[in-house]
Amino acid sequence: MTAGTTGALAQTGGDQTGDATPEEDWREITPALTAYIAGGASHEVPAAIRERGRLHVLDTLASIIACHSLEAAQLGRKYAAAMSPGGESPILGSRQTASPIDAVFASAMTAHAAEINDFIPSAYVQPGPAIVPTALETARQHKRSGKEFVGAVIAGYEIAGRLPKAIGTRNLYYAGLANHGIAPTFGAAAAAAAMMRLTPNEVDHMLAYCAQQASGSWQWLLDVRHIEKAFVFGGMGARNGLQAAMMAQLGFTGVPASFDNENGWFRWRAFQGEGKDHASLVEGLHERYEMSLAAMKRYPVGGPTQPAVRALLDLRQTVRPEAVERIVVAMPGEAATFERANMPALNIPYLAAIIMLDGRLDFVDAQSLSRQENDEAARGFAQKVTVVRDEAQEMGEGEDRTESARVTVSLKDGSQQERYIAYVPGFPTHPLAKPEVEEKARELVEPVLGKAKANRLIGLCDELDDAQSVDAVVDLMRFEAT
Repeated sequence: MTAGTTGALAQTGGDQTGDATPEEDWREITPALTAYIAGGASHEVPAAIRERGRLHVLDTLASIIACHSLEAAQLGRKYAAAMSPGGESPILGSRQTASPIDAVFASAMTAHAAEINDFIPSAYVQPGPAIVPTALETARQHKRSGKEFVGAVIAGYEIAGRLPKAIGTRNLYYAGLANHGIAPTFGAAAAAAAMMRLTPNEVDHMLAYCAQQASGSWQWLLDVRHIEKAFVFGGMGARNGLQAAMMAQLGFTGVPASFDNENGWFRWRAFQGEGKDHASLVEGLHERYEMSLAAMKRYPVGGPTQPAVRALLDLRQTVRPEAVERIVVAMPGEAATFERANMPALNIPYLAAIIMLDGRLDFVDAQSLSRQENDEAARGFAQKVTVVRDEAQEMGEGEDRTESARVTVSLKDGSQQERYIAYVPGFPTHPLAKPEVEEKARELVEPVLGKAKANRLIGLCDELDDAQSVDAVVDLMRFEAT
């Protein structure tokens, strides 16, 4: 203990932190939370929610296959190989192996190596990259059935989606903590705990170690190469969550009932501002499902940019790039972020340029930092594009979050063409239907593995609830990385 630490403790009365706040009407959370997580693999879940769970598994695995050759995926595997060269757990999207923790880290990095995986818009969380690989590896290790695996995934999404809203998404932002790093840690841990059959008491200790590892900075917004972002959104949560579950299984103890302790992480002063609803972490379990609030991206770009992309693709059918004088994209929220984004898949001027120049949106080019920086034609066209905030499109407090965009193209002959996209299918308010999810999966998987294996993956995911193990899914995800 340093002198500075001693002084700080003295000012707060020794053992008292001085930074937590009691609530007279506090509702005990721990018993319901730990029991739910411990039983995650065997809960009775409505058939429609189970189907969405299987579809989100498919969407995540298709993302891993499509992204296996991208830089973040390659670096994830390189790290895993360096850390545990003798490990035997499979790294998805490759034939490499590593320790369980390093393997799920690399698989999760791959799942979010591009902007194509799922998200929960109300929680500002992208759950699939961390949760699905972690649940799949622990199901493989512990020889669980496909039905148990799907149950664990649903439980993981439930915790990942509820946690940021219980704390208050604005409180997390003001505390400098990214929902995208914190929630997947708890979600991956919950999925792993269900597969490992931890007891409620072990889950209690696991949660304490999740809290100690709850991290992630909003500086991911400044990332250029989508590597730090893949770490925060995917790799870190998978690694930390599985690690916390394994520590609890091995007998590590932490602060008991840490989610109820008034000096614990969950009740810290930074989390007591407007929007907190701590009891919502356990209220309505088995009645309301975060899986029904999870969204899928139809296009390989960030969620808020999807409507603009849809509008631009529609307009490109009748507009030639050489005829364009100017394009204005009006959207809700922080429009400037998407006008100046460093990452190609979030930069609307760049996306507008390649859509207009190419007449389509290619998965590789949507992620291509090299093209964004070096394609002079694209750089020149992007200067014609302005992104502005339109408050009229913004949702009211408490309304279901969606995304929209109004794109106006001014042509050199003085005329204009406009498209307003109220939503892109994939948001919870307008979810992708099962055939649409499967179509997206084929688009992602066929260029890598071919039509037969794309159809095989779709079939395996559809039949998970009847599968005796997840081995066939794991085997299909094992192929030579390029």
